[in-house]
Amino acid sequence: MKSLIKNSSNLQPNIEIFGLSGSPRINGNSDILLKNIISGVNQENVTSDYLNLTKVQFQGCIGCEKCRKDQICTGLVDGMSVIYNKIISSKGLVLVSPTHNYNVTSWMKAFIDRLYCFYHFENDRPRSWSSQFSNQGRKAVIAAICEQESIDDMGFTLAAMKKPLTALGYEIIGELSVFKIFDKAKVKDDKEAMEKAYQLGRDLACAIK
Repeated sequence: MKSLIKNSSNLQPNIEIFGLSGSPRINGNSDILLKNIISGVNQENVTSDYLNLTKVQFQGCIGCEKCRKDQICTGLVDGMSVIYNKIISSKGLVLVSPTHNYNVTSWMKAFIDRLYCFYHFENDRPRSWSSQFSNQGRKAVIAAICEQESIDDMGFTLAAMKKPLTALGYEIIGELSVFKIFDKAKVKDDKEAMEKAYQLGRDLACAIK
């Protein structure tokens, strides 16, 4: 894996999509939205895979900076090793998170922080940087779900996913905000949200072809 990532700036990812849910509630609203997005992907006959991050044993970035030399996270050996392979090989990415205290969940935040290893830093001060994923045509969609009804109550949830992905070289082709839903699996009753999620999946699949 290490040698593959070292050459990732020249690597063209596959026409496939990888989706991740950051919700600690398995088969809850975020997972349902993710699965509906993936259903839209499958409708366009694009290979896909998805998982809930709470099923993976991994931890957040420890700031050891070994990745600046190795171009992959070598300071930690955990479940992210498998996820890295999926991220590298997939041209499309889907991130879904519920709002926890005006932000993404701790699992989603830890995942995003562990993408730090895909940056390349120069030796100037302050350090200039680039992404190993630049100019590869990578696309992404993001979605967030919140119990409250105001965008202010959703806080930084969408931005916390959008900003890092954009910096890494992903084009965000669509995003979805869902409000006023908390009870488990109740998002199924929101036909508009389900239809939008499905369409996002189709749009993403078409965008990476």
